[in-house]
Amino acid sequence: MAVESRRSALRLLGGAACAVLLGGCAMLPKFETPRLSVVALEMQSADIFSQRLKVRMRVQNPNARELPVKGISYRIEVNDSELGQGLTNAPFVVPALGEAEFDVQVTTNLAGVLAKLLTRRGSQDSLSYRLVGDVSLSSGFLRRIPFDERGSVNLK
Repeated sequence: MAVESRRSALRLLGGAACAVLLGGCAMLPKFETPRLSVVALEMQSADIFSQRLKVRMRVQNPNARELPVKGISYRIEVNDSELGQGLTNAPFVVPALGEAEFDVQVTTNLAGVLAKLLTRRGSQDSLSYRLVGDVSLSSGFLRRIPFDERGSVNLK
């Protein structure tokens, strides 16, 4: 009888613990993925084999808590062709319900992309891009946030 009542008590305690955990999860605030966008592209240096671009990016945080960014890995595509990829490990903080801008260096070979751009250049005032990667956070429950953003940069 004592063993059976002990089992019943353990089941009751286990059920109560599950209810508390599930209730706690329901009370956690919903996390929204930050939005990244390209603000500007600037040619730093160029030769026939490679080009170095400075890309100014903006990250917008729609969440009620700040994001302590440890680093970002990314790939940039321009008009559906890969422009370059890279990493940045310069930490910064995006304020809650705010935004921050940062620069990244992209080294690329524009030969393939340039041919595509030159054929479309006459009719375009903007350049479409796709930005894919991961944001690494230095603290908090969530440590990696994937992103896949599309947008355009005004060429004028």
